[in-house]
Amino acid sequence: MTTLEIRPEAKKQVDDFCEKRNKEAESLLALTFPRKIAELDSFLKEGALNVQDLSSLRAELDIPIPDPAKEELKKKKKQQEQEEKEKKDGKKEDKDDEDKGPPCGPVSSNPHIQSLLLRLKPHIQSVKEAVNSVSLWVQLQIPRIEDGNNFGVAVQEKVFELMTGTRTKIEGFQTQIAKYFLERGDAVAKASKQPHVGDYRQLVHELDQNQYSEIRIMVLEIRNIYAVLYDVIYKNFDKIKKPKGDSKALIY
Repeated sequence: MTTLEIRPEAKKQVDDFCEKRNKEAESLLALTFPRKIAELDSFLKEGALNVQDLSSLRAELDIPIPDPAKEELKKKKKQQEQEEKEKKDGKKEDKDDEDKGPPCGPVSSNPHIQSLLLRLKPHIQSVKEAVNSVSLWVQLQIPRIEDGNNFGVAVQEKVFELMTGTRTKIEGFQTQIAKYFLERGDAVAKASKQPHVGDYRQLVHELDQNQYSEIRIMVLEIRNIYAVLYDVIYKNFDKIKKPKGDSKALIY
């Protein structure tokens, strides 16, 4: 049988790495997952995630609403000055200034949403790393490929598929947060350029309320990820750890 020649010191390095990762993953399953489930469950019961009146999440926009009469006078005066300048210089001026929004101070993010996101993001990162570690652990338990007695391997594959789908879901959380800021920024920009259009202002508040609901759902989903993975792996631990019974031959 043809085998790959590996130096003893190189094999020891890989074995030590695998053993370390295995212990780390089993510690996550035995200690970290239950603790995270309890921690996130407590977070879900806090008042910050149980606001009934979503209008209380409203963040006032520091964008002045122009007086129509004053704006009309200002527009006429500006147009008159521009016409006089064109006659004097003999050329037309660019009208890019007309597209600029009214002068106003910086418009900050919604403090309620920001506060919740600051607490949520570490949980997203933690569950992402935990799923990665446990996924590696499952793969490191895969035995040598051979005929027969492969039910345990099928269990390993199902668990790995579950974690692959979980990683995709977690990445979706991060994408959704970025999308919220992008959409809110666009809405604020439109509200500042056209402050007389109330719908743009309302759009900003609607986005904030929707994001609040999404944050609560994300916390629920992260808690459920820990619970489901813990439950599935606990119930199938023997099949994952020893897919072929007492056979300990692993493929690296």
